Amino acid sequence: MLPSVAEAAAAAAVEGWESMDQVREPARAYVELDGVAVWAPDRTDLLRDVTWGVRAGEHWALLGPNGAGKTTLLSMAGARRHPSAGAVRVLGERLGKVDVRELRRLIGVVDQALRMPEELTAEAVVLTGATGSVQPLWERYSAAERARARELLELMGCAHLRGRRIGTCSQGELGRVRIARALMPAPRLLLLDEPAGGLDLAARELLLAALGELATFEPDLATVVVSHHLEDLPAHITHALLLAGGEVVAAGQVGDTLTGKAVSACFGLDVEVRRHDGRWLAILNGDRAACLAGPPHPMVG
Repeated sequence: MLPSVAEAAAAAAVEGWESMDQVREPARAYVELDGVAVWAPDRTDLLRDVTWGVRAGEHWALLGPNGAGKTTLLSMAGARRHPSAGAVRVLGERLGKVDVRELRRLIGVVDQALRMPEELTAEAVVLTGATGSVQPLWERYSAAERARARELLELMGCAHLRGRRIGTCSQGELGRVRIARALMPAPRLLLLDEPAGGLDLAARELLLAALGELATFEPDLATVVVSHHLEDLPAHITHALLLAGGEVVAAGQVGDTLTGKAVSACFGLDVEVRRHDGRWLAILNGDRAACLAGPPHPMVG
């Protein structure tokens, strides 16, 4: 079984570097946004009055139309952007009052835009997650880290890709290798921006199944999955946040949030939402294809 966050912290101490787990109390929430606003240099609002929290073991879906503010919100959860107003705490530390480089070690980010040298093997790509580098730093990888890379590839259903050059891998295979790479430093928080985007049916289902296995093996890990489509959400999602026009439309337990009323308000289209065995589907309500009157609008204060 893969080491837990606490076990990874102990291993880090043996390797000679100090872990945040050793010097700070556990965060009451992994992500906390309180009255957050973000605006662009031209004063265009990107987010308005967003309050949101992610706790250990929670699995959030972040949904909304293009331009809703999902990427901006995710970048703050990843300690890569500061708010224009309000407070953001990540892993118990307030942005603006902490070295974000230290925080980022404990946050896994699955970046679909990440381009790795095509001649590297899948195992080598996963190992680079331990050093946050593009090229492998072979002299820095311990036997334990090499073993973890192999275990993560197995967990993601990619053990057979260990020695294959990534330039020959499919998009679905690359997606799962990227997730394994993001998990190398045993993060507390895993952020995934449209992990199933552009995948065919088989590749999507394999990726979602791998994420489900991860949730079982790492019960304290919190995840946030950004998606445009309900169909791309894994079955283990516990919570959802709907964004439209930079504002929260609805947020909370997934069964209470992904309702036809809330999703219709978020996307500006009259839809029916269905759930089967933990998976979600949104379809046009009846034969009506017309947009709702007016733009998407918030449902929560």
